[in-house]
Amino acid sequence: MKFDRRISRRSFLAAAGVSAAALALTACGGSSSTAASGSTAASGAAASAEGGVLNVMLETEVQSLDPQLATDGTSFEVIANYTDGLMQMDANGAAVEALAESYELSEDGKTYTFHLKDAKWSNGDAVTAADFVFGWQRAVDPANASEYAYMLSDIGQVVNAADIIAGSKPVTDLGVTAVDDKTLKVELNVPVSYFLSLMYFPTFYPMNQKFFESCGDTYGTSADTVLSNGAFVLTSYEPAATAFELVKNADYYDADRIALDGLNYQVIKDSQQALMSYQNGDLDITLLNGEQVEQVKEDPEFTSVGAGYLWYISPNMDAVPELANLNLRRAITFALDRDSITNDVLKDGSSPAYTAVPAQFATGPDGSDFSADQTKFAEFCAYDPDKAAEYYEQAKAELGKDSFSFTMVVDADDAPQKVAQVVQEQLQTTLPGFTLELKVEPKKQRVQDMQDGNFEIGLTRWGPDYADPMTYLGMWVTGNSNNYGLWSDADYDAIIAECTTGDLCTDPEGRWEAMYDAESIVLEQAAIFPLYGQCNAEMISSAVTGVDFHPVALNRVYKDAKKSV
Repeated sequence: MKFDRRISRRSFLAAAGVSAAALALTACGGSSSTAASGSTAASGAAASAEGGVLNVMLETEVQSLDPQLATDGTSFEVIANYTDGLMQMDANGAAVEALAESYELSEDGKTYTFHLKDAKWSNGDAVTAADFVFGWQRAVDPANASEYAYMLSDIGQVVNAADIIAGSKPVTDLGVTAVDDKTLKVELNVPVSYFLSLMYFPTFYPMNQKFFESCGDTYGTSADTVLSNGAFVLTSYEPAATAFELVKNADYYDADRIALDGLNYQVIKDSQQALMSYQNGDLDITLLNGEQVEQVKEDPEFTSVGAGYLWYISPNMDAVPELANLNLRRAITFALDRDSITNDVLKDGSSPAYTAVPAQFATGPDGSDFSADQTKFAEFCAYDPDKAAEYYEQAKAELGKDSFSFTMVVDADDAPQKVAQVVQEQLQTTLPGFTLELKVEPKKQRVQDMQDGNFEIGLTRWGPDYADPMTYLGMWVTGNSNNYGLWSDADYDAIIAECTTGDLCTDPEGRWEAMYDAESIVLEQAAIFPLYGQCNAEMISSAVTGVDFHPVALNRVYKDAKKSV
């Protein structure tokens, strides 16, 4: 998952007298061009006492507690509960100071100087500028092979990051310097308009070097092998844990802001079991599947919130010769009935996607949603069985085959499996002789297989790390670690380079138009098959208020959450 920037957002604030269900219809799949962000509020009268422990359902296990190595939204949420970076998101998604007390930006837009607050790690050590230097150096160190190293190089444009990742310079050459304990200087190659919003992404979090090195290979494997400088402290955890706890950090620099006594997480993969736990009072927040939405959509505790994720299918064009055929890929994308997937299967407010950048998260120089027009590339991406059949016949002639058989890897979670089954049925019905087998894997294994190129077709998703279309478009540059199908196009690479390091990086309007040109190439070449923009259907107890939901980087933030007790 990952990145985001300057954008206006729709609030999901449920005021008294407005049902969460009605709010959900506006929030997801609506016509507004703003991104989905906001906070929950309980309906009805709240009890006078606030605090308590919030019981939260997760649909999958934490994959890593190492901020420089973690890659998934679940891990990011948990890490962010007990770790602060330089900046954080306010309720509307804007970047505001966290560990940074203040900052200055040089006149040329290429040097940030951050001044740190007085903050402590949970072992009593002061949080210093050196902690950020060490954490960022770990992120770009090729020995660590961080999937998000490019956040510092390609996206953040930190001086020397690209050369360090390539192994041609030492990590000590990274353009980040501890001027003193409380002053951090960051040097960039070019101005980056969304740089501050990158600072709340976990890859940019600090790391206490002495503590990290004392843990050795055990770092992040238990509550005792992580440190907190954030709102909560991890008190119980083990790898692949199905339940773990955090408590309020009494030494947090902003402790007066935190009302909750703690967070209890439960990993529950069976959606019916999760709903029963919610109804029994064992959970305060739980996710729902499509069938359950039908049961509870009139309940005032039901809401649907924008998650920011684009779900899409990635064909492995490098390893599978048939999928290197453009007409076969076009046949596949035109055979996909995305409306049926969102309306008949998911039923959670998710919207069909016909663009490589999803709607409702990135706003341009003129204030409009980058992807508000989902018909912009209809000639390349739409549901059209006749076109699918036409391209299929051309592919069969070019490849000299009348039938094709592929395997698609899919997460073991409930919703992806249901979506995959419908995709299977649609392709096999619309394209005679086309067979799609499903290979269900734990998410961690599925991601690993796709990263390793050990797949034919993959059902995957990407969540924005910052509010700029580049959070998606940057993935399909030649050689990017998230370019699973190893697609490559020189014209595309040139456009992205011009938008990130060329003249367009200081020309907002020109950059915006160029990114549309790049997106057009992705869809024309059928490098991916977009499916839908994800919304999360959730039940949230009326006793709970102030949970901030964002479509970018961190989907749920609990710093302002309260629970009536």
